[in-house]
Amino acid sequence: MNICLVAGGPPELLPDLSLYQSPSTLWVGIDRGVFILLEKGIKPDVAFGDFDSVTGDELDLITAQLGELEIYPSEKDETDMEIAFNWTMSQKAENIFIFGATGGRLDHMLANIQLLTRDEVLLNSDDPEIHVVDRLNMITVRKPGTYHISRQTEFRYVSFLPVTREVKGITLNGFKYPLDNMDIKMGFSLCVSNELISNNGTFSFTDGILLVVRSRD
Repeated sequence: MNICLVAGGPPELLPDLSLYQSPSTLWVGIDRGVFILLEKGIKPDVAFGDFDSVTGDELDLITAQLGELEIYPSEKDETDMEIAFNWTMSQKAENIFIFGATGGRLDHMLANIQLLTRDEVLLNSDDPEIHVVDRLNMITVRKPGTYHISRQTEFRYVSFLPVTREVKGITLNGFKYPLDNMDIKMGFSLCVSNELISNNGTFSFTDGILLVVRSRD
């Protein structure tokens, strides 16, 4: 099962959601993301939010199609996205895709990306693959190990960004700018905007946490 979360970020940054639709896909609408899904002809299976980012008319349309909603208070200790993410992590999904989480308020965007670095995500080997996706980028988080990576024409560039203060032993094979057992520190841009020069490559590291960002031109 794949679970797709759609938040209320700028709709123009959303990828083609139909590419992620399948009989086994579970759609989760988050606040204004519920309205965005309905506009795109997708009825969410689950909805979360305080719905402070929709108009009264839009909320009426949402409730007309989904029925009564559990509306969370606007003053709470977790964002709507975090509430939805916590629920999603309990559902035994194979893949989680998060849309509408970038391009709006910077504080929300950073908090959304940081969800990928939580202990329960990094420490459990049975957790699903989690991707933050928009029209221009795909972001995942990786812990130490060796990974195979394939060239994708729609995401030409590959960047590796430390989440921890230092990431050790980075080795890149099959890339335009290869590395061999290099340590990089947070705040440095050595591993930004690389490219695969063959159809397949590998990257590995021995310590720390990396964000892997695949980007279009």
